[in-house]
Amino acid sequence: MRNPTEVLPDAVPALHSLLQSTRAAGLPDATLDLVHLRTSQINGAAACVGPGVRGALDHGESEARLHALAAWRGASCFTAAERAALALAEHAARLADHPGAVPDAVWDDAAAHYDERQLAALVLMIGATHLFNRLDVITLDAITP
Repeated sequence: MRNPTEVLPDAVPALHSLLQSTRAAGLPDATLDLVHLRTSQINGAAACVGPGVRGALDHGESEARLHALAAWRGASCFTAAERAALALAEHAARLADHPGAVPDAVWDDAAAHYDERQLAALVLMIGATHLFNRLDVITLDAITP
């Protein structure tokens, strides 16, 4: 099967609108790019990782930070705010690995760096990334970056 966005192209403007809303919430592009890319890495969505890297580079992200992303907890190149966003993304991506919802400590750390509008944008970016990851993983036979 082809990607559902090809079969139902009327859905594409709504998806673009969702992404535009996340980008308009006052978060740095770098944060959204890192969250998207890390979520795609966790989900094994190779079709999203390549474009995620290109998008991050287009927004001015450094190759060094992108190379360190998979091991962000041990890398000193990420800010405290970025770390909070990445922790939120990882917990959301690994719900089956943790009993219950995202831990309060993760939310508290994220809320120390982001206001409610920005938190909403982070959650929407994480959710949208999961959607795109699933569409690609479900419908692609072969991934070519």
